[in-house]
Amino acid sequence: MMISLGRMVAALSILGLVLFSGQAWVIAADGPAESPQMSPVELALTQVTSEDESVRDAAISTLVEQGDAGLLPQLEEIRANADRSIRQAIKPLMDALKNRANLKSPSTDVRRSAAADLGSAGKSWALPWLEAAAASEPNKWVRYTMEESAALLKLASDDPLVKTVAAGKLGELYSQNAVPAMKKLVAAGASAEATEPQKTVAKAAGNAIERIETWGFWSNVIETFFRGISLSSVLLIMSLGLAIVFGLMGVINMAHGELMMVGAYATFVTQQCFTAWFPPDVFDWYFIAALPVAFLAAAGSGLLLEATVIRFLYGRPLETLLATWGVSLILMQAARVYFGDLTAVVAPSALRGGAQVMIGVYLPYNRIFIIGLSIVCVLGIYYTLYASNLGIRVRSVTQNRNMSACLGIPTRKVDSYTFAFGSGLAGIAGWALTMVGNVDPGLGQNYIVDAFMVVVTGGVGKLAGTIVASLGIGGLNKLIEPSFGAVYGKVLILVLVILFLQWRPSGLFAMKGRSAD
Repeated sequence: MMISLGRMVAALSILGLVLFSGQAWVIAADGPAESPQMSPVELALTQVTSEDESVRDAAISTLVEQGDAGLLPQLEEIRANADRSIRQAIKPLMDALKNRANLKSPSTDVRRSAAADLGSAGKSWALPWLEAAAASEPNKWVRYTMEESAALLKLASDDPLVKTVAAGKLGELYSQNAVPAMKKLVAAGASAEATEPQKTVAKAAGNAIERIETWGFWSNVIETFFRGISLSSVLLIMSLGLAIVFGLMGVINMAHGELMMVGAYATFVTQQCFTAWFPPDVFDWYFIAALPVAFLAAAGSGLLLEATVIRFLYGRPLETLLATWGVSLILMQAARVYFGDLTAVVAPSALRGGAQVMIGVYLPYNRIFIIGLSIVCVLGIYYTLYASNLGIRVRSVTQNRNMSACLGIPTRKVDSYTFAFGSGLAGIAGWALTMVGNVDPGLGQNYIVDAFMVVVTGGVGKLAGTIVASLGIGGLNKLIEPSFGAVYGKVLILVLVILFLQWRPSGLFAMKGRSAD
């Protein structure tokens, strides 16, 4: 009995050992749990900070090929904790991924800016992105920038055939950005050690440069013409009020420029009121609201000036000149004390930016607006003077004050209203000029001399002469300015005007008949 019990215990021990060893064998066979395999992008993120430059470059290439803008937060964290060399290596990668994402932005400006950045970066990895984006780009000028950037990247290729094709493409695009790089290719092809492929590339680059420079000349002519019309429009708006005050009333108002300044500051005050009292979504409406404010502020200032100074000096031009010059100094100093030396008006969103009408020809919206405004002002003044009762009274008082008084026309009131109307036009000029420059106390002094030259050259009291003279002086100013500079250009124009008046003292359109007396 004891023997059988011993055998039973031994059998159970052997069975336990067998079971235990089997379980241990199973555990050993399974081994420890393996970590999940890393993706190429994740592996590249760990290698991008490697001290080995070849490993780092391979990681960056992987991130460029397979990554997207979603990696930017991780790259920014890596860059923040890395040394200077690593930060410099990662920065182009981050810019490239950001610009790649921006190529699909809903904003045309963002897409175009991203394409330009990729082209200027000089990284060949951006070439397939640009070509793919250009193939589906609906906007003409964004597609142009994408094609230009892709051609610029190809121009840096090591393949002479690719360079030759890229030079021809950039010549077709009239790309000014490609001229420096292509001049280097021309210089390399002209050297004594140049190979035949280099000479072929240099010939293609030279032909492209010739096309680009020819187009650049004509685009510069068009832009100069537009700038001349723009300046002429500014002078015209400024001169219209002066033509009424000086041409029709015979008053030399040296404070006319400061009345324009009043209109500009009225626009600035209106902007500040909208900023303080109105919600941001209606801010752009301040510019429309500022139009009547600027007109009324300048007209009211002119009415006050006429009632306190001008009324007692009719028929005495020298005294009027001196008195209004003193008033201009008072107004400038008052503006300087109250507003300071420099204030700025923010253009409404509709007048920001511009329109590209041709390659290399960009027309700002604010300048186009001023040209349109000058046309509206001319039509409005023509209607007021020649198709309204007020215009008939103004012209009758101007031609024969005594007879007009005998016919019951209140000549004093006509003088006041006419002077106020001319001053209000100066205020509109100031309202418009806030779109093209800062508002400062000397704003009117920049235009008053040119405005007087326009009125005198065109013919005193002649609306058509004012229009033609403003176009001539403004266009001539922009034509001469690149060669002689702004200061000497104005001096030369003044000399030309003096010589012209020696030949034709009455201006382009002299008064005829009884009006000339």
